[in-house]
Amino acid sequence: MLTNISNVLRACAQRNGSVALVSARTYADFTTEASFEIKKCDIHKFEEAPATEVVMTRDEGLKYYRVMQTIRRMELKADQLYKQKIIRGFCHLYDGQEACAVGIEAGINLSDHLITAYRAHGYTYTRGGTVKQIMSELTGRKGGIAKGKGGSMHMYTKNFYGGNGIVGAQVPLGAGVALACQYLENNQVSVSLYGDGAANQGQIFETYNMAALWKLPAIFICENNRYGMGTSVERSAASTDYYKRGDYIPGLRVDGMDVLCVREATKFAADHCRAGKGPVLMELQTYRYHGHSMSDPGVSYRTREEIQEVRGKSDPISLLKDRMLNNNMASIEELKEIDVSVRKEIEDAAQFATTDPEPPLEELCNHIFHDNSPMEVRGVNPWTKLKSVS
Repeated sequence: MLTNISNVLRACAQRNGSVALVSARTYADFTTEASFEIKKCDIHKFEEAPATEVVMTRDEGLKYYRVMQTIRRMELKADQLYKQKIIRGFCHLYDGQEACAVGIEAGINLSDHLITAYRAHGYTYTRGGTVKQIMSELTGRKGGIAKGKGGSMHMYTKNFYGGNGIVGAQVPLGAGVALACQYLENNQVSVSLYGDGAANQGQIFETYNMAALWKLPAIFICENNRYGMGTSVERSAASTDYYKRGDYIPGLRVDGMDVLCVREATKFAADHCRAGKGPVLMELQTYRYHGHSMSDPGVSYRTREEIQEVRGKSDPISLLKDRMLNNNMASIEELKEIDVSVRKEIEDAAQFATTDPEPPLEELCNHIFHDNSPMEVRGVNPWTKLKSVS
């Protein structure tokens, strides 16, 4: 048993080639699993709610902690590189919302499907992208996960259909993926994420209707971070009960700052979909520490005190850390070693992302057409024009 735990922990720690070792204590000294009381979900058209007493193993806790810390540090480094004008264009950061991404992934399988809006860096990582690929994409380098052509909003991996820049447009696309799952009878589900700012989009309600009629295996998740750009939910929505907006679609309202709450609710929703009962609507009550984008300081429509209060009382990483320490599932030294390992991974990725070459000019029009033929408009392509200028 101890050997197995050791192998799992080392596998989690070796993502960037380093191994986190436990100082002065053996694995036998730690609690291997513990039960936790979590906040009850609000429910709509469900007869029962997800469990409020759940079990987390030490291995799971360490994995959740590492992944959330990686997302947090990656976003903070992106903030730094943007302010240094190394990252340009749009950039929407996810720090504060890490429990949403990690909890959702813990509740579904990598063979399931996920599509989100433009706050997508965290999901690109949880779906299998590396920090180096994500950072290089942000800096527009050829080693980026979209070869430097997508930037912050357009990253893709297997079964991950990207961050999407058109507000709300990813939701009907996600329903289309769910229709494909139903047609193929593969027992997979499609998760479509959108923010509270997109929740008032008409196309989302059209999608609800079709998904309910066809009983699609679709989980629609509203990441309610309380502000659509600079507008609070109270000022933009007559009803802020986003989990009820599916009308005939059953809904769940979840503490999106607690990774275990998100995990259990997502499992519950996925089981509902896999049983052929149709779609589920989830609302994750979360919070973003940065502004809407890098052009938004984030303190003109909310106070610094509000942000600090959320950090102090509801930070998802601190909540998980306290649970693990209070239940003897990890030591402070062990978690610090994970922190050091994560910081090194981020710094190494940033170094690569600032030195890797940009995509060569001849690749400018690649991946527009399936056969990579030159993009021509009225008989002229970029290379013809370049030659005539020279």
